[in-house]
Amino acid sequence: MESPAFDLAFEPAYGRAVPVAPDIERITAENPGPFTFYGTNSYIVGASSVAVIDPGPEDEAHFQALMAVIGGREVTHIFVSHTHRDHSPLSRRLKAATGAVTVGQGPHRPARPLRDGEVNPFAESSDMDFVPDIALGDGQTISGDGWSLTSVLTPGHAANHVAFALEGREILFSGDHVMAWSTSIVAPPDGAMADYMASLDKLIARGDRLLLPGHGGPVTEPGRFLLALKAHRLGREQAVLERVAAGDSNIAEMVKAIYRDTDPKLYGAAALSVLAHIEDLVERGEIAADGPPSLAATYRPATGR
Repeated sequence: MESPAFDLAFEPAYGRAVPVAPDIERITAENPGPFTFYGTNSYIVGASSVAVIDPGPEDEAHFQALMAVIGGREVTHIFVSHTHRDHSPLSRRLKAATGAVTVGQGPHRPARPLRDGEVNPFAESSDMDFVPDIALGDGQTISGDGWSLTSVLTPGHAANHVAFALEGREILFSGDHVMAWSTSIVAPPDGAMADYMASLDKLIARGDRLLLPGHGGPVTEPGRFLLALKAHRLGREQAVLERVAAGDSNIAEMVKAIYRDTDPKLYGAAALSVLAHIEDLVERGEIAADGPPSLAATYRPATGR
């Protein structure tokens, strides 16, 4: 099966609106980094009355850019894909300035409870203050002037991650679940690999023609790309199984072998990804652990394998 063809070509055009489809504009915040690429994409959907998707981090320049692009248009809704600090904090200021209502799956929460002594490595990246005015379940539609957005719950990267489908257009705002430039980080306890894989299958079944992600450029061939992403994740899973079968008993050993061509500075993120796979594999009885799965636990092949 083919690997994802990641697209690193992207012009952020900081401070300016970039038309990406009829009545859809993208404005990228200037918050580049290893997990944000060139920055967070905010989208303005509509014509005379609009919705804003993922307003972004609390950043003065980005707020001013959004307000300038919005101009005199009414903002009725602010949609938030998930509550990491590069996506949701500016919703509060934008709401105060426009009177719009906020929409999301719900407040921030981990994919599972923290275990004794466990620290969430992404705790400082989480926006614990966001509480949507409208909390969405799966498949709920909110409409405005010439647009309708339907929630597609996609937990995995974050427990409260939701994508938004633009009705009648086969366009999905995919947040951080699927991006053209990179795989999404899935890091316990904030995220869960079993949830992420189920959400991938959910998007594969949809058949959208265009994905507009939270970072980087559009995914223009979603069917092929999503299948390749799934194959990539299954390949990583198989690599973990092979390392455990070969005698690697801890995550640090597995990371050195599986990510041998990766910059060691990224080993921390790689270890969290391996942990996400291990949590899923232990739950499925594919490997065994000396206690609850963690970065410090030891692992072995499950009995009978």
